[in-house]
Amino acid sequence: MKKILILAAGTAMMIPGYAKDRITVNPSATNEETIMHVWSWSFPEIARSMKDIKDAGFTMLQTSPVQPCYYPEGAGKKIFDPDVTEGNWYYYYQPTDWKIGNKILGSKEEMQVMMDSAARYGIKVIVDVLPNHTAFDVDAVSDEFYKAVGGRDKMFHTNGLKPIQDYNDRYQCALEGTGGLPDVNTENPDFQKYYMQFVNELLKMGVRGFRYDTAKHIGVHSDPVDKEAGVVVNDFWDVATGRKAVKGVRLAVPYDSLFVYGEVLQDRNVPEKEYADYFGQTASSYGHILREMLEKGTVNGLDIKSFHHEAAPEFLTTWVESHDTYANAHESAHLTDEQIREGWVFLTARQNGTPLFFSRPAGSTRSNYYGNNVLGARGNDSFKDPEVAAVNKFRQAMKGQKEDVRISDNGQVLLVNRGNKGAAVVNIGKFANNVNLPTALPDGKYKDKVYGKEFKVKNGRLIGILAPERSYILSK
Repeated sequence: MKKILILAAGTAMMIPGYAKDRITVNPSATNEETIMHVWSWSFPEIARSMKDIKDAGFTMLQTSPVQPCYYPEGAGKKIFDPDVTEGNWYYYYQPTDWKIGNKILGSKEEMQVMMDSAARYGIKVIVDVLPNHTAFDVDAVSDEFYKAVGGRDKMFHTNGLKPIQDYNDRYQCALEGTGGLPDVNTENPDFQKYYMQFVNELLKMGVRGFRYDTAKHIGVHSDPVDKEAGVVVNDFWDVATGRKAVKGVRLAVPYDSLFVYGEVLQDRNVPEKEYADYFGQTASSYGHILREMLEKGTVNGLDIKSFHHEAAPEFLTTWVESHDTYANAHESAHLTDEQIREGWVFLTARQNGTPLFFSRPAGSTRSNYYGNNVLGARGNDSFKDPEVAAVNKFRQAMKGQKEDVRISDNGQVLLVNRGNKGAAVVNIGKFANNVNLPTALPDGKYKDKVYGKEFKVKNGRLIGILAPERSYILSK
């Protein structure tokens, strides 16, 4: 098996109590949740770390895929090994069945222990699911799975073993192999039933959300259908979201009670509005702009206020970096932990979007991206940084407060005002900066929540001195 590029798919989310129209913007909507992406952490490691995750102010965690996956005999324990094709992180993105438990994250019993720990600390668990494809090695796929879906000839789309050549061609995107991975016939009712039984078992264990990997590679109604395979309508999302049952099986809980988002990476010809009818999506273009801002050390020439997406911002999942931008293309891996942190503070202080914090490997540096390089190990401690924890808690405290984003003339100082209740100020520059920007905070003196630094508000302007690459959280 050769190394592949795993392409992210659209992400969806539901916000209980909000209107189901995910295109029309609700100016009063605020998001309070934050996601800790415990990437490549094993179930026991997550369980042991639950208190730290809670203390850092995160309200949700997202696991790596939990289903059986390709893992050849003698596979190593490294996240990534450049010399062999064994032990790499992308094994768990190659399903061999849709059950619970694998050799990387742990068993179903270990997952239940983790789930019980999450419940004790009030943390919602999101599972990364990937119904779109199987492992490269089709012989590694379980016989039980093949039997359940009607045999190998029923498993894949007619051209599912053919790799996509043009990701902007919706026929290829929905019906051929993503990154060369065999494309499952997600419209096969037998597959849908088998998959929904897996989902319902996760819900029974206490899972309360899903991240749909490669979601934009599973067709919506307007996409081409696999007529040769007897498909009449692309109805996978109708089944997955509980709108319809399949062979007597239906989503076990009300869909609106779940947080669901799809990895729908933005590009040409992606039907974002149609996907928005089913779930929230990833704001991948916005993440790129934030990383460009951090690289340049200035906002000048960039629009960081817009989320650059057709969907309403309250239904977007946002990030400074994701596991794909870090481990796949290394697009973000050169950014320092400090840069990522300042980007996180700005993103999380904002009114909308649900931000996801990617856990980098323990021991990682800008010259050694995989650090200690151990599959299943806990990541580094950046998620516990006092600035990260402070803004996570600030976000929850600012419920119902509308944002007002201000930027200094040199583009290095970012101020996120939240009504007249609080403000987050970030210096993305490598040198000290002054802040002198409008705010709705009442006049007076304010002490930062992290460093105890004093700022003052005079005549409606926030005034103070900022250290390089540092953020400050203020509230009345």
